[in-house]
Amino acid sequence: MPKSTPLAPTSSWVELTCTDEDYDEAAPGLLSTMLAQLHLIRAFEEEVLGLAALGLVHGPAHSSIGQEGGAVGSCLPLRSDDQVTGSHRGHHQFLAKALGHVAPDGLDPKAELKPEVIEVLTRSLAEICGLSDGYCRGRGGSMHLQWMEAGCMGTNAIVGGAVPQAAGFAWSDKHAGTDAVSVTYFGDGAVNIGSVLETFNLAGAWSVPVCFFIENNHYAVSTTPEEATGEPRLSGRGLGFAIPSWRVDGMDPLAVHFAMGEAVEHMRSGGGPTIVEADLYRYFHQNGPFPGSAFGYRTKDEEKSWRERDPIARVAGHLVRRKLLTEKQVEAHWNACKKAMADISGSMTEPDPQGKQGARRYRPALLPDPAFVDVGVRGDLSELEGARYMEPTEYTGELVTKKFVDVVADVMHRRMETDARIVVMGEDVHKLKGGPRGATRGLKAAFPDRVLGTPIAENAFVGLAGGLSLDGRYRPVAELMYADFIWVSADQLFNQVGKMRHMFGGDSPVPYVLRIKIGTGTGYGSQHSMDPAGILATAAGWRIIAPSTPYDYIGLMNTALACDDPVAVLEHDADLYSSMGEVPAEDLDYCLPVGKAALRREGEDVTVISYLSMVSRCLDAVEQSGVSADVIDLRWLDHASLDWDLIEASVKKTNCVLIVEQGAIGTSWGTRLADEIQRRYFDWLDAPVERVTGGEASPSVSKVLERAALGNTEDVVAALTALVGTP
Repeated sequence: MPKSTPLAPTSSWVELTCTDEDYDEAAPGLLSTMLAQLHLIRAFEEEVLGLAALGLVHGPAHSSIGQEGGAVGSCLPLRSDDQVTGSHRGHHQFLAKALGHVAPDGLDPKAELKPEVIEVLTRSLAEICGLSDGYCRGRGGSMHLQWMEAGCMGTNAIVGGAVPQAAGFAWSDKHAGTDAVSVTYFGDGAVNIGSVLETFNLAGAWSVPVCFFIENNHYAVSTTPEEATGEPRLSGRGLGFAIPSWRVDGMDPLAVHFAMGEAVEHMRSGGGPTIVEADLYRYFHQNGPFPGSAFGYRTKDEEKSWRERDPIARVAGHLVRRKLLTEKQVEAHWNACKKAMADISGSMTEPDPQGKQGARRYRPALLPDPAFVDVGVRGDLSELEGARYMEPTEYTGELVTKKFVDVVADVMHRRMETDARIVVMGEDVHKLKGGPRGATRGLKAAFPDRVLGTPIAENAFVGLAGGLSLDGRYRPVAELMYADFIWVSADQLFNQVGKMRHMFGGDSPVPYVLRIKIGTGTGYGSQHSMDPAGILATAAGWRIIAPSTPYDYIGLMNTALACDDPVAVLEHDADLYSSMGEVPAEDLDYCLPVGKAALRREGEDVTVISYLSMVSRCLDAVEQSGVSADVIDLRWLDHASLDWDLIEASVKKTNCVLIVEQGAIGTSWGTRLADEIQRRYFDWLDAPVERVTGGEASPSVSKVLERAALGNTEDVVAALTALVGTP
């Protein structure tokens, strides 16, 4: 008979509860502050629902009424330098952290509300209402609240979307030598999302001080944990990742405070990540002022039973029982909070002369200027002032010939040597003598703490890098082993990193470099061979560089690493890594300017525009065809960084354009460029803009089919001949 041996988890999992004796021993100032914050948050949320009922909240109003105890209890042990991220239902999380920041010594329910407290309430409500005085200037609204000064790094509309970033904040805290911690709030619905579980694993593996705070309010819209998972005690997830976990009554703020206090102590002492699951309840539906029973997925009796456990009543009851406050004082503070919110709301609105009787509108002076709509999509590049730019023709020193992939490693080594903020991460970047292709050769030995081999978890480590960049103390360089993996990590790349600066008001730098290896020509087939340029270019926040020579790689990478915008660096494996090119023998510090293309060949009859490995193919095709052509190597592919001066001068000279790409037509980058050229320069064109792309299908493993799927030199020769004829 086989022998079975019971196994025990390596981490603890406990349920923590409070008694009346615990409330008797709690410091009066702690309980008073709890009540003050609970009242303020409840009054705030009721005012939001009131504005929503008047049609004055554009978009959802995800009320946290009923869940305040979890946020208040968990934020009180935190300091201003601790960082939190929140969920789409995040008003209470944001307010609890912000109130702790402006009133670190606590709040007294017997005293008047402090001006700094009123300011937090005012700016928070203004943001939810989409007004220019909000923390994000009206762009974030209800679901994207950020105030970095207070450690509020951003609430997030994507379920579980901020979780990987919180691990990035925690990594920064740990490696900067502080004892600060990070807390990420999310609900029961997010616990089953891949990026959340990936981040559990990554945080456990790297032992970073992040608390995964699960607000289990029992309904992901209308679906219960019992329907969604085999283990509805969600803190049990921690056992599989060796993360100590607590389960606590979220309707009891003091119990939450104790659990969070233990978790924070564990993290500050270097123990790594924690999980706290607060069992609580939202009184209203997913969105708006109606109870869930109105939609049929829960009963009125269930709602009544939870309301009888209200966190405000619990804390107020103990304060009155201990004679720390009277019932009249409790009521007076509640009324003061309600009046404060009514006054704030009233200061923002006025009667609507175009509406029905009693209708109100926001004061026009408080609305954002429509001209602000695109401001802050990307930075103004002022951080690059003083950069030393040097084109190949400007270098007069000694040149050496080097392999492209060796230059990739050399310039990264140089930058890590001169800038201690740079952190490299990705799958196998720390091993295999420089990763799968040698592009990180020597980095781990030279910078052991800043070269991080990750699990196969693209969403987690790409998102963690996003947290590093938003935090600002480090400059991450994340590597995707193949370009197709942008789809795996799409939420973090497009919904998060690419939008961070703009959606949080336009001021937060996001210094992030994403190295992407393009696998066309390697025989790796359909899921490892895409050209991602066309997809990346749809996300306005990303800048994109496409170096076609070793010299350009050095200059463009140096610019990318100095830039405060996220920059995707496209690197071609089969076609460029093994190629050779001349680079300065002793200079790895020059830059190439943003938005400057290179004219690789001059001609008269046609403008050929391309990038990466297709540039050399275009040069070969021009030579073979005998056509007189300008060949433009774009170098920068995001539409904000295109070199329109060079393109315009060439088009007005040749009156004919051919755009050349290697990848599939469905994800073509050149489609938008062709459209823009035809709209800008229609009067100078003698023919429609022509394009060479790959076929409809992704490249196959078969060498014959792979070649057939991709744009190639012969295609360019044929297109040139068709456009200009045979010389």
